[in-house]
Amino acid sequence: MFDKRIRPDERPVFPKRCVITGGMPYGNKELHFGHVGGMYVHADVFARFMRDRIGKENVIFVSGTDCYGSPAMESYRKLKEAGYQDSIEDYVRSNHVKQKETLDKYKISLNFFGASALGEGGKYHVKTSAEVFNRLYEKGYLEKLSAPQFFDEELGVFLNGRQVVGRCPIEGCTSERGYADECSLGHQYMPSELIDPVSVLSGKKPTLVNVSNWYYKLEDDIDYLKGCINDLRANSNRRKFEMQIIDEFLNKPAVHIPKKYLEGLDQDALLAKFPEHELIDEEKRKSLLCVFRSLDDRDLARKVLEEAGVHYTAAKTLVPFRLTGNVEWGVPVPEVEGEKDLTFWVWPESLWAPISFTRAYLASKGADEDEWQKWWNDDEAMVYQFIGEDNIYFYSIAEMGFFHALGNLKPPHIIPNRHILFMDTKASSSSEIKPPMAADLLQHYSVDQLRMHFISLGLSNKSTGFKPQVYLPEDQRESPDPVIKEGNLLTNVYNRLIRSCFYSTQASFNGILPEGEVSEKTFRLAEKNVLEYERHMYNHDFHRVSYTLDEYIREVNKNWAAVSREAEKNNDIEMKRQLLVDTWFSCKVMAVLFHPIAPDGCEMFREYINFDERIWSWDLILEPLTAYVPDLKTHKLKFLEPRVDFFKKPEWQFEKEEA
Repeated sequence: MFDKRIRPDERPVFPKRCVITGGMPYGNKELHFGHVGGMYVHADVFARFMRDRIGKENVIFVSGTDCYGSPAMESYRKLKEAGYQDSIEDYVRSNHVKQKETLDKYKISLNFFGASALGEGGKYHVKTSAEVFNRLYEKGYLEKLSAPQFFDEELGVFLNGRQVVGRCPIEGCTSERGYADECSLGHQYMPSELIDPVSVLSGKKPTLVNVSNWYYKLEDDIDYLKGCINDLRANSNRRKFEMQIIDEFLNKPAVHIPKKYLEGLDQDALLAKFPEHELIDEEKRKSLLCVFRSLDDRDLARKVLEEAGVHYTAAKTLVPFRLTGNVEWGVPVPEVEGEKDLTFWVWPESLWAPISFTRAYLASKGADEDEWQKWWNDDEAMVYQFIGEDNIYFYSIAEMGFFHALGNLKPPHIIPNRHILFMDTKASSSSEIKPPMAADLLQHYSVDQLRMHFISLGLSNKSTGFKPQVYLPEDQRESPDPVIKEGNLLTNVYNRLIRSCFYSTQASFNGILPEGEVSEKTFRLAEKNVLEYERHMYNHDFHRVSYTLDEYIREVNKNWAAVSREAEKNNDIEMKRQLLVDTWFSCKVMAVLFHPIAPDGCEMFREYINFDERIWSWDLILEPLTAYVPDLKTHKLKFLEPRVDFFKKPEWQFEKEEA
């Protein structure tokens, strides 16, 4: 069901097959730095590692554009008002193409980048969505509820999620804005709970009109989910902050009532009107906490408070998970019980979109219709989902619930990252601080520098600022630029070490790898770092991967500098031979470890050392060079011209260094 914890004396065991997914960007935007640096690079590094670790034929990496939903609809509406002539499908297609172009530039090695409304991915998504709905309905997990939806009376239209803005009603929420039934931080609530709602179409306060929709009874899963979370906490390597966030939602329905709003009121008489509840009144707390048996009881208490004019906020809890809506731009829902012309709400259908994309990819390879089951459900397989922390409610709670209800889907292994900030502020397309576009960053930094920097940020533990100094005024810039500093491990240290090996071999050994046995010290250093790296990858601790690489390379580089000086000083050819034997072995191991992070430079190393693709296999990672080339005497390296770089910097950085 999930990756397990490993003891310090154990090597991790990886699945025989895996699907890796990256969270889906909305179809109303190009990719900003947070999409790429906060999630896609991490997913890609792990996908590339797994291809080397278990074989590329055993890894499928999928993602796609989330075409539907209110963000795309609202952006399209504004464009139409400004004179845009094309269809909404054309609009999301243009963004989908731009997203794919950016991902290609960042070397994101997706097997399939689909779109939930377009092409084969879209066709399979409609099919998968219908199958999911029908199965949930047949098993009795859905209920039809008449729930309030916002209606703009001035314009006579129902409002979709992003056409209503207000304040999130969840206690302690720090989001900049709330929408119809979720806030910008992913908190879920019923539309009637949104504070101070305003229609973005008319600027007026909308009314609430009851509309029938299908809901998944997520609140009934609380005991199952608690059991899962306890199991995950005790036996898996899931991130601690994810478990904490999940815990916050697995509580009974409750309301917080600030004590200051009860001054002058008969508190006992007010609370006596509530349904049965538990009152928590701690002296140090500024609010009363009233805990109820059910959502219905909590809603009755809310009405009592509203009639009395008493302010309150809701505590986090599970609420019915809406599956359907009445917007035209969406995946069609099968007609049952006379409910027709419904479409799926974007969040649930985006959860099973990776299945749709897996099916589309396998179909493109000529696989059988049910082949996807082998990748998603077999005991020997694992699905890894990389997401941002705002989406934990959906992927770690709702998805776990209804995947279990479906009965034929194992819950994926979730890898959530904390927020990647711009400088020290949370930036998103919907926030006040606008983030730089991912493609624009490549005008200032190399792909290798950015990929290396992004994985080093430690997003598995904390929200961290991305601080590219080129976006600051000259007088505010710090030195060194943190992006360049992290990239220097590749562009300076490792690059220089590889070139030194080539140039020394060309000068002293006619471009032929010197023969000899790797020293015990060199082998043990490689073994130590390979095992550390492997454990960090298993736990998705990418910043620790970068620490391991940094320490390893600098140790080997320090040894090269010291021994080569002594060999040159004494004109000791045997010392030089042994140094090259050891350093070539170390560079080969490093190339395997760096291959998921900086693939192009590592492939260039493979080309020049003249090895086949077996160099990337972890089955051979600690084997000597003769494992790839039985007879080194006849193996000629590709000649390396002077000043050729394996890992390159942008030209402006050279100019700045020279200045």
